[in-house]
Amino acid sequence: MDQPAGSPQDAQSLPVCYRHPDRETGIRCTRCERPICPECMVSASVGFQCPDCVRSGSGTGHAPDAARPRTIAGGTITADPHLITKILIGINVAVFIAVQTSDTLLNDLVLLGAWPPAPFTPTQGIAGGEWYRLVTSVFTHEAIWHIAFNMLSLWWLGGPLEAALGRARYLTVYLVSGLAGSALAYLLTSPATATLGASGAVFGLFGATAVLMRRLNQDMRPIIALLAINLILTFSPGFNISWQAHIGGLVAGVITGYAMVHAPRRHRALVQYGTSALVLVAVVLLTLLRTAQLT
Repeated sequence: MDQPAGSPQDAQSLPVCYRHPDRETGIRCTRCERPICPECMVSASVGFQCPDCVRSGSGTGHAPDAARPRTIAGGTITADPHLITKILIGINVAVFIAVQTSDTLLNDLVLLGAWPPAPFTPTQGIAGGEWYRLVTSVFTHEAIWHIAFNMLSLWWLGGPLEAALGRARYLTVYLVSGLAGSALAYLLTSPATATLGASGAVFGLFGATAVLMRRLNQDMRPIIALLAINLILTFSPGFNISWQAHIGGLVAGVITGYAMVHAPRRHRALVQYGTSALVLVAVVLLTLLRTAQLT
């Protein structure tokens, strides 16, 4: 039976956020009076404003004092939400070109646990003190197909994730995932095995994207299917793929991604960057452990 107008049921219902129709709210923008949920509230000198009004900057009154609109992770919404992704691709391409024009640069950048001349004495590689290889190997590619595949994946995953997290948080996920992949590869591979490529960081973006889609209640089947295909290729014989880097990056991406999108609002930055710091501590411990085994 239909409820008549003006009934208690209608009186108790709340309007829904104009940007998130599934969320009821009792707060309205002080400028345009549209309903906004807590995620869309931007503090102003009086009350709250919606992201659209803050972004437009039109009108008078308290608009200049309003905070900038934020992403779901608390990052600042920017004019170019894909800037960091473009820079990362540019760095990878620049390193690839440099490697093609140098006979020795590739050997100086790849992840190498140790170079063991007889008798075994690590004099080159991470065990020999070249910790920078944990970072440089993430930006190094030798084959054109390798960098092409990784950069396409970086653009496809990185652009939307950067827009959702904000520049600083997105870059943190990328770098921490890449370092975690390097650390696990260093721990579990032969000390004389050279490892390179951005795939560990890219797998971290896979993990963070899956967490974000889950947080937004979006259809996860496309990202799960793509991740499953990549994992099958990772463990398939004959591809010569560092599964250690992929798994290390994926786990770090899930952990840091979860912290980014689920951190409580009041202590958001502390939880997000604190979690990332803990993953980095694990990276350092794994590196020290492997170095102790080799020296």
